[in-house]
Amino acid sequence: MKILGDAIFAKDGEGRLLSRIGTMFFRTPGLVTRRGVHAMQRVMWLDEIGPLSPEEEEAELAESVDLIFTDDLVLIRPDPDRMDLAFRADEELQKLVSKRRIRFLNTHSAKVRNALRSRGENWRMARAPISQEDMRDLVLESRAAVGELCIYYYNRLTGTRYLTASAYGEIADLDPAAYRAQIGEIVSLLSKRNRGGHPEIELFPTTTPIEIRNALKSLDVDGLDDKALKAAVDKIALDWRMSLPPELRDESVDNFDWRNEMCHVLTSGPNETNVEESELIQGISPEFYRQIEWLPGVRVEDGEIVFDEIWEEYNRTRDPELAELCDQRVRNILFNLSRLFSDIDYVNIGRIAHSLSRRPIAGSRRGAVYIVQCKETKKPIARIIMIRFQKWGVAEYLDEGRDMLGAILQANEYADYIMDRRLMCLQLGMNLPPRVGFGQITEQYRGGNGYNGTTVRAYCYARAYVHGTASDKIPPARFRNPAFALAFAKLMGEAAALDLIVGRRSTETKENLFDKNYEVVQLGDDSLPARIVVTDHAGSFVNYLHSFEESVAPYANVVRRRAKYLVDPKGFAAAYAGAFERRLAETQAKYRARRKAFDELFVHRPFDVAGSGAYRWAKTLERLDRCDPKAVADALRAAICEPQC
Repeated sequence: MKILGDAIFAKDGEGRLLSRIGTMFFRTPGLVTRRGVHAMQRVMWLDEIGPLSPEEEEAELAESVDLIFTDDLVLIRPDPDRMDLAFRADEELQKLVSKRRIRFLNTHSAKVRNALRSRGENWRMARAPISQEDMRDLVLESRAAVGELCIYYYNRLTGTRYLTASAYGEIADLDPAAYRAQIGEIVSLLSKRNRGGHPEIELFPTTTPIEIRNALKSLDVDGLDDKALKAAVDKIALDWRMSLPPELRDESVDNFDWRNEMCHVLTSGPNETNVEESELIQGISPEFYRQIEWLPGVRVEDGEIVFDEIWEEYNRTRDPELAELCDQRVRNILFNLSRLFSDIDYVNIGRIAHSLSRRPIAGSRRGAVYIVQCKETKKPIARIIMIRFQKWGVAEYLDEGRDMLGAILQANEYADYIMDRRLMCLQLGMNLPPRVGFGQITEQYRGGNGYNGTTVRAYCYARAYVHGTASDKIPPARFRNPAFALAFAKLMGEAAALDLIVGRRSTETKENLFDKNYEVVQLGDDSLPARIVVTDHAGSFVNYLHSFEESVAPYANVVRRRAKYLVDPKGFAAAYAGAFERRLAETQAKYRARRKAFDELFVHRPFDVAGSGAYRWAKTLERLDRCDPKAVADALRAAICEPQC
């Protein structure tokens, strides 16, 4: 390929790029990087290869793609109707720069997204992952002032400051002079752009009606007296608040939806190449916003499975940066899927971490969770699968110093324990996903044990993605609807009773896990909560020795954390505690009516007072049998009331 101009990423003596744009041609292969605009580069190329007839010139230009260069990326600007050209450009560019440095613009177009997705390349569109804690910190730390109050949220990439409707509450009580100065600053900056061409101030959310922005811009701050100015701004502020979507009316970092949206505008930059999870997976819950780290996948070409080319680059270079993308466990998952399914169209796979603010320790495998988007050729949409790897597997037991046989036996026993606990939860009535598949992949053991380099098996559990919204991620505004709140309270009360019975607690910290991501609320046709699915029985039977009265207090947080959003807090609490008591009594009665079926469920398993599954089951049933449901519910009611009553 002929190149007119300097190499991509070439810089001058001061470290600035020699060219910020390029144009790639395919009819006569070539790349132009000389300074100018894309139209000028096309003329340069025609002059270089000419003379040509008008028809030949048109053919040359039709087979070309625009490129934009940043300090570390090559951005392809595709025509959504000619993605074939964009992918040809991608292939040619990979001969010049690493694939990880090549991204696509126009990802707002569904045609562009679908074309990349079908190549197993979600990883080239997804936003960088960020933990929930870091999102909260990012929003809080972005607070900024210009000349007056610190009421804006600052995007460091564009220099734009975002103003929220709630910021007016901080302005309203200022003395007349300070009030006028602050409003004057807002009005002035709304009409200005910074050196990068971006607005100095924008209203949040970005969907705020243009009429509100125009009303603010047209305020005659100097011509109105104090009373008239305040009245005019009050009217605009009211219209602004009324225009907010219900899920964004609680303007705080504690509101999951508001925090997500603010994080989105604060991290969006020029030449945007990224899309959100909801655009990559149809119907995915907002709780997955920025929580998935998409990794290279596979596609099918002429019936053959093709792994992403980035793997070849990694195998050739062993680049540590590429090692973050090229997760060997992911490759093994992809390999297994390719062996199991004969009609795969494409597969995208992402990694989910509990805290994405901290990078996993090199070689760490424990408790890894992945999300798989697998499209079969004869199915209209892709299936979404969640895969969780066993926390303690062969590799982890080898790390603990066991020999190979001991590690295998221990891992097998733990796998049985995990599935036994699922059966225990189902037997007691917990609404878990209906089907969970048990699988395994092979991987090389990398650790301090003498078996380093040996092939071992890692166990995993697969289930279909559960649609809905985690209970703790439901927008606060929803609870202002009494019908929604009441239906939610009853379902959560029933779920809380079962959660208490099975003693779900964190294995490490022993903290209560209820209402912390695992309970997914699904709505009925009337848009009210219809059912709750517990997506994972993790932590079940950790707390199996303490009485229910000793353990029930944390379940009061379901009410206490939502009280300020409720129209009828007492009614919500009564519905929650009442449903809790009924379900506890019903489960106790169910056990007593079919005692033998419960007691003999695990007679074939080892019974060890040190904490075997069968022993925990026996102690759980014993505790259930001797409890007084009303007394336990009264303890819950007391915990809800204190110290508020």
